[in-house]
Amino acid sequence: MNREKMNLISEIVERAEKEGLLLFDRIGLIIDLKLAVKHFDLKLNDLLNADSENFTHDIVGIQNNIDRENKIFDSMFLPRFSN
Repeated sequence: MNREKMNLISEIVERAEKEGLLLFDRIGLIIDLKLAVKHFDLKLNDLLNADSENFTHDIVGIQNNIDRENKIFDSMFLPRFSN
């Protein structure tokens, strides 16, 4: 993953923490987002700049619909900022 994407993920995690959306911790959300980028080809810049409702949908949805052991997502979940 390139530096630009990692910087965007860091900013997204910071915003998520400020908005009280972390289900676990910052490291956990970073790992979840890295997997979501690979799986859904997330538009990170759009997610970072999203309104609160859409940002919350994707951040909470990513955290709630990931199988961390198998590194897959529930097939019913689709982030709003996926390609």
